[in-house]
Amino acid sequence: MRGLAMFAAAVVALVPGGTARADEVGEVGVDWLGNDIIIEAVEDPQVAGVTCHVAYFERGIVDRLQKGDWFEDPSNSSIACRQTGPVVVGDIELDEGGEEIFKQSRSIIWKKLVINRVYDQKNDTLIYLAHSRQVQDGSAKMSISTVPLFGQDVTWTEGKPEMEK
Repeated sequence: MRGLAMFAAAVVALVPGGTARADEVGEVGVDWLGNDIIIEAVEDPQVAGVTCHVAYFERGIVDRLQKGDWFEDPSNSSIACRQTGPVVVGDIELDEGGEEIFKQSRSIIWKKLVINRVYDQKNDTLIYLAHSRQVQDGSAKMSISTVPLFGQDVTWTEGKPEMEK
């Protein structure tokens, strides 16, 4: 692991994060500057059998030296979520704001990559939204993925919510 990445990981370890953890499953080099696209698997901590794969850009040391912005990576990310086993839905937030299931620092202080889960009750679908949380530019860069539950063998540990009329 690169020195700067190890430093960032140490800082992130000291800050409480989301409830899910990410496992790196791929790293694709994109240029000679050491810039990479990292692919991580994130399992929803309250929905067994659903895995999200998130891809994001990580700047290399040469790029950081050239641009002078040492402690921040771009906000771009992409997410794809799929059923990867029997689906068991735990105690999830059912309101339209959903809940944050994952958070990872993308700068030394402010910027974070966040994944929120929202349940679309009418369409019986889980929606996963990956976005950047940052003070200056807001959360304009986002990516969305859905996991339909309709017709699937799904277990609800808290009982499936009744559809609102």
